[in-house]
Amino acid sequence: QTSLDIEKTLKKSQIPVLVDPSWLTIARWKPEVVIDAILAKKNIGTRIDEAELVIGLGPGFCAGIDTHIVIETNRGPNCGRLIHQGYAEKNTGIPGSVMGHDVARVVRAPATGIFAAAVLLNDRVKAGDTIGTVDNKVVKAQIDGRVRGLIRDRLFVQTGVKIGDIEPREHVNNNLVSDKSLALAGAVLEAILFRYNS
Repeated sequence: QTSLDIEKTLKKSQIPVLVDPSWLTIARWKPEVVIDAILAKKNIGTRIDEAELVIGLGPGFCAGIDTHIVIETNRGPNCGRLIHQGYAEKNTGIPGSVMGHDVARVVRAPATGIFAAAVLLNDRVKAGDTIGTVDNKVVKAQIDGRVRGLIRDRLFVQTGVKIGDIEPREHVNNNLVSDKSLALAGAVLEAILFRYNS
């Protein structure tokens, strides 16, 4: 999107979405608030001088150096906590446990190649069901549940990259924002209000 496209979209009270790997838009628009919610588990370029308020979600940021505020993203009692000095909890490499499932609920690419999906978001699957293929290698569900997350069909992926996840809880409505996402969104709002209302 060009600057004109962004302005037109904003005037319609819509949110513009653009791909900007060089982060040129931030420099051009000079926003008051920058939120790095990439969840890359490391800082891949966010700087504290990019805006009046810079917020980083998850590990890899240091509040007071990389960002003004870091938000804890690890599941548990600290999820959504605002950190004004220092780091979030380190990346353990193990997803948070949901109904006793951690690593098994995440679907990863078994090879490098093009992902071909065999299911859709919200489909019910059982352990052993085929989720799709990567380079003709079958990707299977390890637990029963519903497909909560899934990358786009026909995307190129590398071995081990997360391509989806399965929600084992029966009562969870996958058409709604997850409890964790809601907590993190609320924490971002809290961080903005803390900065501008205090």
